Amino acid sequence: MRVHFHKVSGSGNDFVIIDNLDGRYDSWDKSAAAQYLCRRRVSVGADGLIFLDKSDSADVKMTYINSDGSFADMCGNGARCTAFVFSKLYGKNSLKIQTGAGIIGAQVQDSYVRVAMPPGKLVQPDAEILVDGLPFMMDWYDTGVPHAVIVVDDVWDIPVEEWGREIRYHRQFQPAGTNVDFVEVMDEHTVKIRTYERGVESETLACGTGAVASALSAARKSLVSPPVKVLVALPDTLDINFTLKNGGADDITFAGNVIYSFEGEVEIPDEIVNP
Repeated sequence: MRVHFHKVSGSGNDFVIIDNLDGRYDSWDKSAAAQYLCRRRVSVGADGLIFLDKSDSADVKMTYINSDGSFADMCGNGARCTAFVFSKLYGKNSLKIQTGAGIIGAQVQDSYVRVAMPPGKLVQPDAEILVDGLPFMMDWYDTGVPHAVIVVDDVWDIPVEEWGREIRYHRQFQPAGTNVDFVEVMDEHTVKIRTYERGVESETLACGTGAVASALSAARKSLVSPPVKVLVALPDTLDINFTLKNGGADDITFAGNVIYSFEGEVEIPDEIVNP
């Protein structure tokens, strides 16, 4: 079966997006589809797969699957890319997106997309764990998905793959595990981050929920004040604004550029189409 897809990047966090508003792909094994399509070098390649599904309560439902086949309730850059492709296909620049973390609003202006994120929750402040024999202090946030945030002197001195993987699977964050963000404060309104993403099981060039969690953690420690510019590894800049509340935050907005890479058709194996 040949299927039409869109390849889109949110500040380096890239996705394969398939329009399923008519439900024609509802019977697919979507987990297997993500693993198949997201393979680098032998398929389209991406950090995750997104289906634009029908919603009874919003303009579109974003079904997000990581490259390892695991489903996630929320993906900030995925939501921005969803809004961008939906706007491109259906001509609506202001829309509501249903996610596993709730319904969020989105605004599309050319390639710049702003989304209203769910409230950020501080699950555990100042958690101390040993990583590679070294003590680390981190905040654990829920910004739609879990993030452990660690402030460091220089993000480029950090072995993100090694330490990120160890923290991601640390017993402190079981059973579901966590994403991991290393944050360097640049000035009162700017931070730099690198992120190890659960489900991708590697460092990604950007992470929206991680950018939000990093900004909230730095603000909680009085290291920055909103609005906050978050410099990601692509390199690119994400714009975060929020109102601090009990360590977490409300009124969170998250914005940045979307890159429309290409569209095309790809052959999907029968075992995915008819599981």
